[in-house]
Amino acid sequence: MRLVCESQPFQVNIKDLSTNVGVKDYQTLYRYLEYLRRGKIMNLLRAKSRGDTIFAKPQKLYLGNTNLHYAYCNNSHIGTIREVFLMSMIDDELLEVPTKGDFRVVDKYLFEVGGKNKSFKQIKNVPNSFIVADDIEIGFGAKIPLWLFGFLY
Repeated sequence: MRLVCESQPFQVNIKDLSTNVGVKDYQTLYRYLEYLRRGKIMNLLRAKSRGDTIFAKPQKLYLGNTNLHYAYCNNSHIGTIREVFLMSMIDDELLEVPTKGDFRVVDKYLFEVGGKNKSFKQIKNVPNSFIVADDIEIGFGAKIPLWLFGFLY
């Protein structure tokens, strides 16, 4: 949990994670991660894949919700908190790691998460792309307030 808390967001290196956790067998580590996902303790964000997803390497690890972040982490990064909130509001099976942006939803919509001053630079010229911005009350154009995703709960 500490490893996930200290990163923003945690980029998965299975070899290092296996060493730090003390699990030598990668399949066992994948099973543990899957159990934590099923228990809503962690969210595993994977790239689009086929086949058995239990043994597919997750690209990023997040804690299951923002409450867990504040309970386990001494210093939470606000960018990670924003991403965790959005991810906890959308079914994790609908999300994947895109090449640009933070999240791709249902293989169609691209979301880049940030504060009120977040620009479209990272997702420029990408169709169906949106900025999900914190600290704004009203959206405009392709900029959506982060708080609106709370209605999906």
